[in-house]
Amino acid sequence: MEVHAEVTGIEHSLEETSKGGVKMSDMLKMGEDKLLYRFGLCMMLQFYQQMSGSNLISVYATILFQENLGMGTEMSRVLSGGALTWKFLSSFLGFVCIDRFGRRAVFIISGVGMSSCMVALAISTSFPKENKAAQIAAGCFIYLYNTFVPIGFLGANFLYATEIAPIKLRMAMSSLSTANHWLWNFVVVMVTPVAIRSIGYQYYIVYAVIAACIPVSVYFLFPETMGRNLEEIDMMFRESPSVLGTVRFARNRPIAMPQEFDHEKGRDEADYVETREEVRHEHTPQL
Repeated sequence: MEVHAEVTGIEHSLEETSKGGVKMSDMLKMGEDKLLYRFGLCMMLQFYQQMSGSNLISVYATILFQENLGMGTEMSRVLSGGALTWKFLSSFLGFVCIDRFGRRAVFIISGVGMSSCMVALAISTSFPKENKAAQIAAGCFIYLYNTFVPIGFLGANFLYATEIAPIKLRMAMSSLSTANHWLWNFVVVMVTPVAIRSIGYQYYIVYAVIAACIPVSVYFLFPETMGRNLEEIDMMFRESPSVLGTVRFARNRPIAMPQEFDHEKGRDEADYVETREEVRHEHTPQL
């Protein structure tokens, strides 16, 4: 039964792709497939990945240890390298969790953790550099932050963007969302040195607020895709009653069976036959 479902779904996907007639501008229209909604989810995820502070910590870790925490050059480099190594080791958490707890869960856990760590960094770096306890606390929260990032935003965000993109626009939508990812990376890299010098610890509050938006938006807007193939996800968006009702619809909708794809195929064939009959009737000479 599962093999039949996979084969039927792939056949349905190939038929949809071969129809053509899709334009890039369709991503800015809602329509039956809710393309604008899905495109917005892709763009939002990649925005969150950068503007929750991931590359702030990765790129400027040495500067944060040295200027914000008042540590020496050598110690700052050692701690920075250790933070990135710890981030790599923590990436296996995302690998384990994503298909066990679901996409929504890893995004929410990651968002709550990143926001909490940014709040803690803002508080600990607000003390004078001579405060050793605050230095140690800030260093620990940088490492803890690098524990939460890989859970939901070091691969799962790219996977989810690919899953929810429609069959005909999957390549275009995924590519644009990735470009959006690097656009915000550019913003973070260019703004951070100036922001650290001008507003100091308050800079972390910006990332804390943005990261706090992740669990809220995921809860209300991001449907769960775990356990569903790409064709079924496409069908799920098409059949959901509304944007705000998509999450609940996905939660209550059972896994698709082969007959659902057969029904879609049969409906398309019926439309095709009906169109051919209309064309033939129009060109039949009247007696």
